[in-house]
Amino acid sequence: MFSTSQEEQCSPSKDPVKYGELVVLGYNGSLPNGDRGRRKSRFALYRRTKANGVKPSTVHILNTPQASKAVNCKGQHSISYTLSRNQTVVVEYCHDKDTDMFQIGRSTESPIDFVVTDTVSGGQEGEDAPITQSTISRFACRVVCQRSPPFTARIYAAGFDSSKNIFLGEKAAKWKNPDGHMDGLTTNGVLVMHPRGGFTEESKPGVWREISVCGDVYTLRETRSAQTRGKLVEHESNVLQDGSLVDLCGATLLWRTADGLFHTPTQKHLEALRQEINAARPQCPVGLNTLAFPSMQRSRALSSLEDKQPWVYLACGHVHGYHDWGHRSEREPNARRECPMCRTVGPYVPLWLGCEPAFYVDTGAPTHAFVPCGHVCSEKSVKYWSEIPLPHGTHAFHAACPFCATQLGLSQGWAKLIFQGPID
Repeated sequence: MFSTSQEEQCSPSKDPVKYGELVVLGYNGSLPNGDRGRRKSRFALYRRTKANGVKPSTVHILNTPQASKAVNCKGQHSISYTLSRNQTVVVEYCHDKDTDMFQIGRSTESPIDFVVTDTVSGGQEGEDAPITQSTISRFACRVVCQRSPPFTARIYAAGFDSSKNIFLGEKAAKWKNPDGHMDGLTTNGVLVMHPRGGFTEESKPGVWREISVCGDVYTLRETRSAQTRGKLVEHESNVLQDGSLVDLCGATLLWRTADGLFHTPTQKHLEALRQEINAARPQCPVGLNTLAFPSMQRSRALSSLEDKQPWVYLACGHVHGYHDWGHRSEREPNARRECPMCRTVGPYVPLWLGCEPAFYVDTGAPTHAFVPCGHVCSEKSVKYWSEIPLPHGTHAFHAACPFCATQLGLSQGWAKLIFQGPID
């Protein structure tokens, strides 16, 4: 799906400088039907062979549509702000040798480096799920990285289209700042949240803000697509930090810096933890059969359940194999089940390992599960994500499992797992 020039510019050279990675929340290591070309669950940003960044240069105030068309046809990047039928402000952008630009959006056209579509919670239907109308912009946002240390990455709302233009029509929120430069917001906006204290076990959620086309930070609008902007937040910036979340109204992306990724568990580490649990031969207290977590590949695909698959009573955390004991509801057989160990009644679900290392805040053992989906990771990771309010739809916020985007239980977002060891 890459054009040759894009492939050359995005792929690492012999000694690549990695700026960081964008990882889509709701996927457990890959898309359900596999990663393909620019459509994948994570996108690594490397220093390009040639800088492709742009910066504002000439400003034109035009009074006829023909004049603005002539400026836009010059082959330069530009942002057009339509103030009325008779007046358009066009800001031309020129080449910036010091930055690299990466564009994210729903469009599969060549200017988009990372194609993102609406995330379906539960992670099972994936890209085949019927989305009636996507709320993600075709050219949603752009990340601009400094080519020299400290390789700062900044985020801006809107991306340049195939004609190198960003067009803010009459109805879009736009304004002239006190210093004279034009700015605006996209229809559903680009929201960003920087965690307080970075992306560590001690981190706390920050405040969700909106980023403008020129990269300023604003409080949220009254509704997602309201025409009146929020208030300028002067002491905050559009610089992405390790653990920053970017919401595109339909998909949320996690930004991990190269240094942050260096401290996360690797796939090998997660595989070693899986083997360690299985080597302890946990048993089902009812069937006395040995349980084993499926391979990382099967966990990623949420494929058919295996005979040794661990199941959990989410209300108490007791881990069992699958059995038919303790039904409390005919209609939803696994929604109300009584635990044979402690008689607690609650949901009974299969356990799946969380396979996307970027979502872990530490390298701890997988001892806890998200409720109600049953994805398993470290204690500090479940506690971190259960406190993060993620945008949902156009106005709601709720905590969700990062591995499948399922909304977490309001009264209980996670459960501590209680395994029974072998009797012999």
